[in-house]
Amino acid sequence: MPRNALRATAAAAVAAALFTAGACSSGDGSEKDKKTSGANPPKALKWDACDAPTPAEGGGQAPGKDWQCATLDVPLDYAKPEGETIPLALIRAEARDKDKRVGSLVFNFGGPGGSGVTTLPGAAKEYEALRSRYDLVSFDPRGVGRSAPVLCENDRQLDAYYASDSTPATPEQERAFTDNTKKYQQACVQNSGKVLPYVGTENAARDLDRIRQALGDEKLHYFGISYGTELGGVYAHLFPKNVGRAVLDAVVDPTQTSEQGALGQAKGFQLALDNFAQDCVDRGDACRLQGSTAKEVEENVTRLQKELAVKPIPGLGGRRLTDSAATNGIAQALYSKELWPLLEQGLDEAQGGQGQLLMALSDALNGRDQQGRYSNIGAANTAINCADSKERFTLEQAKSKLPQFRSASPVFGDFLGWALTSCTGWPVAGAWETPDVSARGSAPILVIGNTGDPATPYEGARKMVERLGPGVGVELTYKGQGHGAYNSGDPCVQQVTNAYLLDGKVPPAGKVCTPSKSPSSQPSLPDQPDAGA
Repeated sequence: MPRNALRATAAAAVAAALFTAGACSSGDGSEKDKKTSGANPPKALKWDACDAPTPAEGGGQAPGKDWQCATLDVPLDYAKPEGETIPLALIRAEARDKDKRVGSLVFNFGGPGGSGVTTLPGAAKEYEALRSRYDLVSFDPRGVGRSAPVLCENDRQLDAYYASDSTPATPEQERAFTDNTKKYQQACVQNSGKVLPYVGTENAARDLDRIRQALGDEKLHYFGISYGTELGGVYAHLFPKNVGRAVLDAVVDPTQTSEQGALGQAKGFQLALDNFAQDCVDRGDACRLQGSTAKEVEENVTRLQKELAVKPIPGLGGRRLTDSAATNGIAQALYSKELWPLLEQGLDEAQGGQGQLLMALSDALNGRDQQGRYSNIGAANTAINCADSKERFTLEQAKSKLPQFRSASPVFGDFLGWALTSCTGWPVAGAWETPDVSARGSAPILVIGNTGDPATPYEGARKMVERLGPGVGVELTYKGQGHGAYNSGDPCVQQVTNAYLLDGKVPPAGKVCTPSKSPSSQPSLPDQPDAGA
């Protein structure tokens, strides 16, 4: 995660872990709205073999022969649709049953800042059932990966940035904290100043409609996860008549400001840590962590944080595990219940003086590979969130809110409270306090909430349904753990979702799914940062 926040959601969810194009219009797919997405229809896409992902996309090997890549030019500034353009990188795997093909299913996996071109091939097995009737498609949103990426500090500078103190306790530390933020922002302006005003979510939603047109689809069939739910909601608001079959999973609360979202996220991650600690205690001697109650387990975690703030321990490659990096690693492991065994092992080793595993988890969240190269997910995350959110907090305002954040989470409260200053001084004014996702006239949208989600708390799903408007949002509840529901593998969630996307069967509102699977006993570190972050 970026140094100053627990990335996973969206502008309304948290600052910098979290366009001056103006507020959302009350778009209805009218001719006026279509013009703001580009006066001329986009050219047909030219699909070709995919290159290996760039370092900005997270690196790795080229996807297999099933995958094709293309580039779509879109307006940099939709107020000037015939002006300068930027490229959007796209990827697809064609439907297996072309005779029964519904169309393209476009994915956004969240962040904001996650590369869809990198993420979709790695996650494709989870969506194989949907490929029977859909071309699976994803993209790098503007500012991300290959799509006019926002670039800030270099790899060496980012190592120092992420290692620096995120929770200052003295005036001297506060000055260093502020200086580091300013230095980072100055690098963003120097390296990417031209695109910073145009990377906000409303522009990305307009890009989605250009993608729909370029794919040749009358309607946009869409699967949005985490921040992708906010993007999907804004798209539905702007182009309700263009919405096809759409799913929003791990839902960002569209009614919350960045401050409210950060506080909700503190509570969400604390709930996930509570559940992890209780699971550990329930396993008795099989648990490697000390403590006879969940509270005692968590007190040992906060003790570890305080010790690392004074004396970091060995990490990876000569780097040392600081309290900031440790908190990052803990957050990364709470995104999925399958990573709980790694969290248990990492905490046990760190309490014994070895921080390699927690640092590896932290690196995964920050987008750092084993060669020390960073993807641009952190830079894009900051730029998108600061372009969206109007809120700007002084150091004193953030400090005044720390008690409330600490009450919400002894482990994550300080980090998220200080993160409120992440957009202070950003060169672009934010577009909104909360996004408008009202979508009167839209087709039904399936909205999935997970009761144990740490990054996008469950309550956000109900709020999204309410804000989408009557007859649009259809809520499905999953009583599970981790970030998201469909990717949990739960048969009930997948059956309901697949029936909707493949056959158009809208489930009854309020349906509930209870998990029926246990986490894997052999978890592994994620190759990429959680983009549903």
